[in-house]
Amino acid sequence: MSSSQLPATTESLDLASEAKTRSEAITILYGVLDNPASSSEALRVKEQAITKISELLREENRGEDLRGLLTTLRPFFSLIPKAKTAKIVRGIIDSVAKIPNSTDLQISLCKEMVEWTRSEKRTFLRQRVEARLAALLMDSKEYSEALTLLSGLVKEVRRLDDKLLLVDIDLLESKLHFSLRNLPKAKAALTAARTAANAIYVPPAQQGTIDLQSGILHAEEKDYKTGYSYFFEAFEAFNALDDPRAVYSLKYMLLCKIMVNQADDVAGIISSKALKFLGPELDAMKAVADAYAKRSLKLFETALQDFKAQLDEDPIVHRHLSSLYDTLLEQNLCRLIEPFSRVEIGHIASLIELPVEHVEKKLSQMILDKKFAGTLDQGVGCLIIFEDPKTDAIFPATLETIQNMGKVVDSLFVRSAKIMA
Repeated sequence: MSSSQLPATTESLDLASEAKTRSEAITILYGVLDNPASSSEALRVKEQAITKISELLREENRGEDLRGLLTTLRPFFSLIPKAKTAKIVRGIIDSVAKIPNSTDLQISLCKEMVEWTRSEKRTFLRQRVEARLAALLMDSKEYSEALTLLSGLVKEVRRLDDKLLLVDIDLLESKLHFSLRNLPKAKAALTAARTAANAIYVPPAQQGTIDLQSGILHAEEKDYKTGYSYFFEAFEAFNALDDPRAVYSLKYMLLCKIMVNQADDVAGIISSKALKFLGPELDAMKAVADAYAKRSLKLFETALQDFKAQLDEDPIVHRHLSSLYDTLLEQNLCRLIEPFSRVEIGHIASLIELPVEHVEKKLSQMILDKKFAGTLDQGVGCLIIFEDPKTDAIFPATLETIQNMGKVVDSLFVRSAKIMA
């Protein structure tokens, strides 16, 4: 035994626990791993040492050392069962994931492990690492690579009928298609995930994730009431587990309330369910609800500026609030121009407290969308509103008469054909 090696015993683990610094503890634990002993007791101690090293390296944000640890442990993996190997590998990858700004490192680490598991024919572990890799690629917006990886993985897992992994992959595929704005495929993948989940026991966290994705897809289709129900189910599941995603489920619940014109309910929901989640996420939704209840574009824009990270940078909230802002702006503009037949754009802009360029652009869009009849005289900066043309009832009545005459002629033709026969 060389000087760097230490006996693989619980005494060595206690020695590491008593070390004054993390670096000293890590050195001791590496000494335990260097010991060639392979008895069942030695292997058990080494597994505990690996767990402690992972925790210490994560606390020191030493991602590259964690990556090196996985490479160092490959000979050790041949001495222990495959299930334990899978647990250790996934645990170390999870430790790397907890290090800030380590996405690129995680991707390269997963790719390395996929190659190793392929060469070692460890199918079970490879499939799970590939699913993790696809999720990381999606987070990095490498959508085409993630989709290619998932397409092959789905077929393989369906053939093996691994339902729990299939739920994960189908759910990931649904999120990926949603990111690509392909709603039909996102819904199909979510349906497949639900079908697989119905055949097995699904952990509460996973069921919450399914409900969260269901709510997002229903909200995207403007079915906010159904979306609210799914977000509520997701919130209940995550809240029971103290999962940080609970606050996002609650945030989307409040968004649905605002979108169905029930902004007054937001304060009540926050006070009854969300006292422990109070923070910028809920403050942002409360500000939006107040602005919408008062029909105030100025308050709405203030909320968007004050809570940029919570509203603009959340793609789901941003998409719906953009639609809500446009609706609110159109309603305000229609109300303001109603008394006029000719009005300066600058005057409307001052009434609505928005920049002239912004108001002019929106008015031109509304004219093109036939929200009202009018034209913009940009030479003098005026909006000219036309009277709504009255529909002449004679044209539809004439068309209906001609259609009825056509039916009569067709009926007479059929009768005459029968008589001639």
